[in-house]
Amino acid sequence: MKKILVLGAGLSCSTLIRNLLENSTKHSWKVRVGDISEETAKKKIGAHKNGEAFSFDVFNQEQRCNEIKAADIVVSMLPASMHHMIADSCLNHKKNMVTASYVSDEIKNKDEEARKKGILILNEIGVDPGIDHMSAMAVIDRVKESGGELTAFRSNTGGLVAPKSDNNPWNYKFTWNPRNVVVAGQGSAAQIIVNSTYKYIPYHKLFQRIERTEIKNYGEFEVYMNRNSLKYRQSYGLEDIPTMIRGTMRRPGFCKAWDVFVQLGATDDTYTLENSENMTYRDFINTFTKYEEGKNLEEKVRKYLNIHEESIVMYKLRWLDIFKDKKIGLKNATPAQILQKILKEKWTLGKDEKDMIAMQHKFEYNLEGKNKRITSSLVVEGEDDIHTAMSITVGMPVAIAVKLILTGKIKETGVHIPVKKTIYKPILKELEEYGIKFIEDKETLA
Repeated sequence: MKKILVLGAGLSCSTLIRNLLENSTKHSWKVRVGDISEETAKKKIGAHKNGEAFSFDVFNQEQRCNEIKAADIVVSMLPASMHHMIADSCLNHKKNMVTASYVSDEIKNKDEEARKKGILILNEIGVDPGIDHMSAMAVIDRVKESGGELTAFRSNTGGLVAPKSDNNPWNYKFTWNPRNVVVAGQGSAAQIIVNSTYKYIPYHKLFQRIERTEIKNYGEFEVYMNRNSLKYRQSYGLEDIPTMIRGTMRRPGFCKAWDVFVQLGATDDTYTLENSENMTYRDFINTFTKYEEGKNLEEKVRKYLNIHEESIVMYKLRWLDIFKDKKIGLKNATPAQILQKILKEKWTLGKDEKDMIAMQHKFEYNLEGKNKRITSSLVVEGEDDIHTAMSITVGMPVAIAVKLILTGKIKETGVHIPVKKTIYKPILKELEEYGIKFIEDKETLA
């Protein structure tokens, strides 16, 4: 039997592991799942005869090397900062590696060695990044092959709650790592290009500079800019494109309310608060406001951010209980950690609730003297709170890639993201069989 080693068994891994196990008998696979929590790994495996769960410590070099040496392919679903350790061991033992995370410079620098050793390190094969790359390249290549010239590309993705589960005023719940949601956009300015003009949006303006879009049957969304849109120009073969924007989708009104936390400083993760374990939610918010004797907290927040008392923004803030005297109970916590704890109480997906992934690309191009647009949209709703839309759209591309590599249908070597036709074409084809399919609308512009 061929051995598939899956390292990490978090929220996004449920569907990945289920699919590998469902196909294990047909392809004669043994699926070995390692996580820092053996109990978590066991829950993902269930009682399947071809699954094995074990406790895995990525910093235990002997265990890491032994597990990878015994595997035929390695899937790293660990935090992105740990992938380079897995990659080093994969290179030492000449094992193919697959991960859904953004490819780091550390991993990129292993390209030449991976080619020499004849192995593939495939990154960014989840949903965003992943399905976004593959679906975009399918259209980009098609437009180019028809003789068209791309003039604008906009790509937006959001992990949200499904309409029937949309029961809170923020229209949002956590379906992936909550920490990543709280600190999203920090570290550097968002970078885009619009009509050949470079634009840089600093973090404190990120949630104020939004755009709007619409998906048929799902209504309106707002979009804030996502990291560095410019770095994919070369990957997509769009080095000279005048407009390129990548964004994150939320329901209307989310960004204006979230910007309150940004402007207060409540998303900062660079320092800890004194006596945080004894603070209340109200104390926490009050630490970021000016000392003004005789004014209550709500009044100070409204004044500082110019928010009306009866506004939907204040309603959303009150709904989170941030003005209540509830104990935080976290010692030496950063503002971001405290905010994450507050949000998890209200933004955790319930057992009877479903999430959804929404993705949309807009391609503008010139063909035979006419300006045209293709709008390509995808919506996937989750099955339940375990096999969420996030788990499905992250896990299925990974599982399909693993199968295609093991069966010899993907033969690339080196460090890759899925922008080559030899990689994206068979994966997209199989994703459609699972109902993960884009709907296109075409139009000629004036």
